[in-house]
Order: sequence, then structure tokens, then C-alpha cells
Amino acid sequence: MSRRDVPEIPSGSMADIAFMLLIFFLVATTMSTDSGIMRKLPPIAEQDQQDDIEIKERNVFVVLINSNNQLLVENQILNIKQLKEKAKEFIANKANLETLPEKKQVDIDLLGPTMVSKQVISLQNDRGTKYEMYIAVQNELTKAYNELRDEFSMGKWSKKYDNLSTEQQEAVRNLYPMRISESEPKNIGGK
Repeated sequence: MSRRDVPEIPSGSMADIAFMLLIFFLVATTMSTDSGIMRKLPPIAEQDQQDDIEIKERNVFVVLINSNNQLLVENQILNIKQLKEKAKEFIANKANLETLPEKKQVDIDLLGPTMVSKQVISLQNDRGTKYEMYIAVQNELTKAYNELRDEFSMGKWSKKYDNLSTEQQEAVRNLYPMRISESEPKNIGGK
């Protein structure tokens, strides 16, 4: 061998090794997934079909978050920890009080004729509201619906809502429909 002849390093399997490493890292690595707020948006309706629906004041649970992240629920300053119980009381209206939402009789599969609350939760936040507070309020409202659904499911079928059949879950959703109306952020202000 002369001085100029340098032996080559076999590189044919280098691509295979790189490919194997790539597959290993794709399989072994967990990707972080962003979670969002699970809400079903209303279908897009044509302008002609949109009618203003009149909702009685007693059927609306008003939740405001100001720029100081203070919670104003039904014109009372409330702690975030109290929101879930207040919302549950409003949604269910178990005592059928005149100050809480009225009910209408609905024929629900698996449940028959059932009194269902006409409740709507109106959520509005200030442009200066922190995202964490907004999400915390959303979480508490969702917990209120979930707990009511679990309580009913346990009483009716001795199972939590998540363990029910699809038909049973639909019946419970019809009994406690999640109605959260959000309006565009405004300058609500703070104290």
C-alpha cells in the first residue's frame, strides 16, 4: 500500500444505523399534547335562520371575571372555590325555587318524561383577565356539570357517568345539558 491509498471506512450501514436511531427515538419519546377546553360549537346558521331567542333572566347564571381576576357571580363577589357549588345549585334547581331556572318537561330516552332545567351560564371576561383565571373558571363550571351527571348516574344506575353506556350517557347529557354562553371580552374593570 502506498502512502496515498487510505483505506475507506465502510459507510453503507451508517444510513441504516441513523434510521434505526431515528425510529428508536420516535417510539421511545413521548410527545406533549396540548389540551384544550372541550366545547361543542353551535352549527353555522344562515343569517335568515338566526332568530333572537328570548331567555328569562332567572334562567341565566351570570359569571363575570374582571381585569383584577375577581369573580362576580350573580352580582356577588365570589371566591373561585365557591363557584362549582353555586353553579350546581343553579343548574339543578332541585328545590324548584322561583329565583332559579324554570324547568320544562322533556321526554328523554331511558328516563321517560323528566323535568329539565332551562339554565344557561353566561360567562364574560375582561380583556385584562389572566388566562389562568379564565381556565380555572371554565374548569369549575365543567366540574359542576360533571358532578351533577355523576350524582345522577350513581343514583340511577350505580355507576359513574364515564362508565355508562353511550345511550345512558346521552340520557344524562339531555338531563343536564352543558349550556355555557361566552361573549366577547370587554373592559369590565376592577376595584
